[in-house]
Amino acid sequence: MNAELKNEKKVIPITPVPTEPEAQLVSLYAAHEKIYPRSVKGVFSNWRWIMVWVTQIIFYGLPWVEWGQRQAVLFDLGVRRFYIFGLVLYPQDFIYLTGLLIIAALSLFLFTAVAGRLWCGYACPQTVYTEIFLWVEKFVEGDRSARIRRDEGPMTAEKLGRKTAKHLIWVLIGVWTGFTFVGYFTPMQAMMSQLANLDFGPWETFWVLFYGFATYGNAGFMREQVCKHMCPYARFQSAMFDKDTLIVTYDAERGEPRGARSKKADPTKLNLGACVDCSLCVQVCPTGIDIRKGLQYECIGCGACADVCDTVMDKVGYPRGLVKYSTENAMLNKWTQKQTLRHVFRPRILVYTGILLTIVLAIMVSLFTRTPFKVDVVRDRGVMARVVEAGKTENVYRLQVMNATESGQRYRLSVEGLPGLVLTSEETVSVPSTEARTVPVRVQLPFEGAKPGSHEIHFKIESLDSPGVLLEKSTFLVPE
Repeated sequence: MNAELKNEKKVIPITPVPTEPEAQLVSLYAAHEKIYPRSVKGVFSNWRWIMVWVTQIIFYGLPWVEWGQRQAVLFDLGVRRFYIFGLVLYPQDFIYLTGLLIIAALSLFLFTAVAGRLWCGYACPQTVYTEIFLWVEKFVEGDRSARIRRDEGPMTAEKLGRKTAKHLIWVLIGVWTGFTFVGYFTPMQAMMSQLANLDFGPWETFWVLFYGFATYGNAGFMREQVCKHMCPYARFQSAMFDKDTLIVTYDAERGEPRGARSKKADPTKLNLGACVDCSLCVQVCPTGIDIRKGLQYECIGCGACADVCDTVMDKVGYPRGLVKYSTENAMLNKWTQKQTLRHVFRPRILVYTGILLTIVLAIMVSLFTRTPFKVDVVRDRGVMARVVEAGKTENVYRLQVMNATESGQRYRLSVEGLPGLVLTSEETVSVPSTEARTVPVRVQLPFEGAKPGSHEIHFKIESLDSPGVLLEKSTFLVPE
């Protein structure tokens, strides 16, 4: 036994030396895959097209509307006047632009808190022009399957002709859009005359081409990339959502497990949910996402997936609403539509609505009650104060009177604030319609009418042809 042990060779285990894994090249850039949105019909699609018609009739139509002897809506930057129907605004009315921006921001907060990205899905220019360009694409090249087959096939005369026709229509829409946009800043009638004579100015030409190219590029090529990567709203929208915000939602409890089946088959016996896994919800999505994976920042809330899913549910005989507008709380608690809407209009929404209505009402009241003229008082820097005949002290001012009406107006000038203070220059000023006139004004004070120093006075400007009185504060200097 001992001999056998001595003759036995001792085996020493060898620990394998770890080898480094082979290096693999990982690309951080994924090539863009073109999305071919499928056409869809339904309630939300109808609303989307209603918004397309409404927004474009307003956008393309307003520059052609006349108001008296001028364009109804015109932002004339050259003379720094902004005409909105019967309203004439000056740069001094910048407060109204500020109010308009506040209203737009609060409206965005309100709509988002109520039902997510309503602006993106129905009224955003990117969505509107993408819908228009997709309609042209479908009209010229056919629906989704026909476009995919044509793009994957070789170049033929028919393919070249259809592509050329499509891009030609896109370019015409883009250029006309740019032309209309510039028409808000340069009178449309003047632009038409310049177009007929091929006498466009350099700035008009630049902005027509720039805006037209932006429309052609964004709606024709970049489409979902603008919504996913360029628009900041997609990134911070989640900060405005809560569990009672209406969003496009897939009912996973009802739809899973998904799977194909015969129309006559009983899904319960097959252990299947209501989703037939047709992938139509992905095919109609303008950003190419799968709503069944939950809410994603790329979703613009257009409801196209809900429309096509309802169509499929009708065909297989299942109840609608597998994909629908709902809230997180409603899905968890299985609320009815009435209960869901009751929670949607929560205190947060009421506060937003109250603030928004208050600001809108304040701006409207301010616009309708504002004085239809403006006055700026500037001291003459060359003559601060001087003593004239009879020992009177005289100050010189320059009054700029701006007539914000569309008819000539006369204004009476006077001054008050110190005993014996009088206006020794012209007391009545005539200003043509929508123009401004600068008037030199001399104000005199009797000797010893006030102590040396600076004293507050007020210029009173009264319109003689329309109601309105303004008091403008200034100072009167009395030398020692």
